Amino acid sequence: MLAGSEASRFQLVNEYLLYLLDRNYSPATVRAYGYDLLAFCRWLLDQDLDLASVITNDLLDYLRVCREATVPGRVGTNVVTMTGQRVDRYAATTINRRLAAISGLYSFTGLRDPNAINPVPRGREARWLVAGERSGMLAHTRRRRQPRSALRLREARTLPVALSAPDAAALVASLRTWRDRAIAGLMLWCGLRSCEVLGLNVTDVDIGGRWITVTGKGAKQRRVPLDPDVGAVIDVYLLAERPESDSDRLFLVAKGATRGQGLTPAGLRTIFRYHREISGVTGGHPHALRHTFGTVLAEAGVDLAVMQALLGHAHVDTTARYVHLAPVHVKGEFDAARARLRNQAR
Repeated sequence: MLAGSEASRFQLVNEYLLYLLDRNYSPATVRAYGYDLLAFCRWLLDQDLDLASVITNDLLDYLRVCREATVPGRVGTNVVTMTGQRVDRYAATTINRRLAAISGLYSFTGLRDPNAINPVPRGREARWLVAGERSGMLAHTRRRRQPRSALRLREARTLPVALSAPDAAALVASLRTWRDRAIAGLMLWCGLRSCEVLGLNVTDVDIGGRWITVTGKGAKQRRVPLDPDVGAVIDVYLLAERPESDSDRLFLVAKGATRGQGLTPAGLRTIFRYHREISGVTGGHPHALRHTFGTVLAEAGVDLAVMQALLGHAHVDTTARYVHLAPVHVKGEFDAARARLRNQAR
């Protein structure tokens, strides 16, 4: 929440963030939107503007400032990426997220006052690609996209980066505790996100039945099969290593002043940072393990809908990115199936 001497001028921002929490947005999303709106409000103060007086030209000026701003702590201006982008500038995804936060704020204002002017222009309505995808067999996998603002920047579409088998083995072998091995196993062989792993309760894991009840983004639950080897590691962790605690969380802090409390995202990042250094696997980030799981499924020819269910993706297009990492014959089968569905719909 915004606080300070000028916070009263932007009370609407605090009300909007509370509204997001009421709509079951994740705390991480609300926190990110809060910082995005804090940057916008600071710019408004410098320009002596209020939220109600902002027009589209003001937004254009703000986005230009965001594009030209330098990120504190980044290397100098003479360092660029392989695509020619300076690394000391904000990424297009960051600027678009700031725009999304501002757009949501003014949409929230419109809910309270229908006569309020929204300075964020809307883009064109998204159209269906193919008639068969509107009413055919793929209708359940496709959703009509919401119109996006014309102010959005074009973002690069990157493929998931997976670990090779030797790198994954080296990273897992460097882990010394049963807890850390279980966490890595759940991401590598069950495809869980790091936040989903940290959110697991003891009762969510059915070792005998080999199932995990996972709560993903937006508090959406799904059931994921539990790899038997990972289940055995979790069993040993529960019997021999998990400290006594009143917490229901599965993975707890083992040492220090916070012993017995739930492991935090910062603690998980520290663990993987340490093991990246000692294993030499520079790409051994927690999410890379999940990407490796998705890549292995695609290479094995697993059905796209099954992959979507296992990974907990809201849209099949997100899952389809893994197909590009699979062997040529897998992608060929995928393209052939899509072509057959489209021909049937004509």
